[in-house]
Amino acid sequence: MTARFFISLPDPDAVHTAGPFAFRSRGAEGVADELRAALRTDGLFQRWRAVQEDPDAVDPAMGAIDPDTTVTGTQNDLHVELVVVSSISSSVLRHRLRLLAGHAWQLRDVTAA
Repeated sequence: MTARFFISLPDPDAVHTAGPFAFRSRGAEGVADELRAALRTDGLFQRWRAVQEDPDAVDPAMGAIDPDTTVTGTQNDLHVELVVVSSISSSVLRHRLRLLAGHAWQLRDVTAA
């Protein structure tokens, strides 16, 4: 099932301190591009998996991808708003966002796409 996720980054500067996998982009479009790549490909998952104590014990379902994912980003005053349309499960999406933004993001709403 495809869902539409509405995500807010209330303090976009805070996402850059999320750790080794944090967003590098500063603008809404760049952040959207990075999140899109993280959901369409398994590159971020593989980098994270490689640094785990036992990479073979990581649940392979956490590496799910959706090559049809779309992500749009808009700058709204001082925060970034993202809209993700994907068949990725919410748990996988949340995991990727924690890698990229730490706790500096908020899931605002989820609707059927």
